[in-house]
Amino acid sequence: MSIITIGLNHKTADIELREKLAFDKDRIVPGLKGLLELDTIAEALIVSTCNRVELYLSGSDEIESVNSACRFLAEFHNIDFEKLDNALYKHTGMEGVKHIFRVAGSLDSMVLGEPQILGQIKDAYDLALSTGSTGLILNKLMKKAISVAKRIRTETSISENAVSISYTAVELAKKIFEQLSDKNFMLLGAGEMAELAAKHLARTGVKDIMVANRTYERAVALASEFNGTPLRFEEFKNSLINTDIVICSTGASNFVLTKADMEIIVKKRKHKPMFLIDISVPRNLDPEIGDLDGVYLYDIDNLQDVVDSNMSQRLIEASKAEQIVTEEIEIFNKWMSSLYAVPTIIALRNAADQIKTDELAKLFNRLNGIGEKEKKAIEGMASGIVNKLIHNPTAALKADDEDRDMLINVVNKLYKL
Repeated sequence: MSIITIGLNHKTADIELREKLAFDKDRIVPGLKGLLELDTIAEALIVSTCNRVELYLSGSDEIESVNSACRFLAEFHNIDFEKLDNALYKHTGMEGVKHIFRVAGSLDSMVLGEPQILGQIKDAYDLALSTGSTGLILNKLMKKAISVAKRIRTETSISENAVSISYTAVELAKKIFEQLSDKNFMLLGAGEMAELAAKHLARTGVKDIMVANRTYERAVALASEFNGTPLRFEEFKNSLINTDIVICSTGASNFVLTKADMEIIVKKRKHKPMFLIDISVPRNLDPEIGDLDGVYLYDIDNLQDVVDSNMSQRLIEASKAEQIVTEEIEIFNKWMSSLYAVPTIIALRNAADQIKTDELAKLFNRLNGIGEKEKKAIEGMASGIVNKLIHNPTAALKADDEDRDMLINVVNKLYKL
């Protein structure tokens, strides 16, 4: 049996094709069952996320398994086969294993080191397990993939250091304020990145959230998401006196807050620290605001510099993670290789046990009046002899040896298995 990985992701297909190929919750089980109906597919698992759709398969014939699984995908989703086939990657054997380990370890993600993919892999495996579509090989593979991902998280810092603008803004706020839960926060404008940053802040425990927007109805709607307070845009400056953190994204063509405005606010705040993030393009906060004592102002370029630096650090950690993947592939490959000897080992054991059973039956027929205690003693001795005789051949067959194929043939021939 061989391991086969077929799929597409954000690198190989646009969002339109990914959407067409996606398996929603109601279609994954029928998809798994359909794959198992293919002649050469013995085990199947489906991973379907916003950025990737992948099949993890165990099949008896690599070429036929790949071809039939690709055609199944096209027919199941009613997609033109040639268009789909051009976007699919197909990995077999240890290349397939490598791909799965890298996916689980977030080395193949759009955002390197993101933690969500491991949870998605676990969910996909749990569903396949409950459906009964996995067996010996995929069960071992998925457990190993999950352990590889955990090892990467433990032994590298690939998930540390923010690599998105919105999350970086929150991480910088944490460095300025040791405790965020007791800070007041204002969302000035309702741009997408500002809203994402607000969500990250809310997760840190920030409770007092104000939202000011030129369209008051939008401010009301967004504030309701955070159990916050909506503000009319013309009133936001007065509220800054009680605000510690500001994220600005108004879309205005000029400054909505000047240095002169901030000088008054800082004085009324008695110079308590303020953290302002301007992710507007063009900038909406006067850059000279950052010259004031106790005021920390970052614009989108400042944040991007931090993101780039953090991404460089993640790339360094990724090289360590790739080494872990390489080590774990070697371990898994040894296990897979050992499976080829299993039928011979089982046949050898069965043949030896049959000889033992036949010879004991002959012996007991000749020994009239022997008691059960003596019989058990003789059976125990016979079993011990059999175990010792087949121990070395069995160990040799299990060993990771380049001569394993030759040994399998020799054992089969010697014992007429």
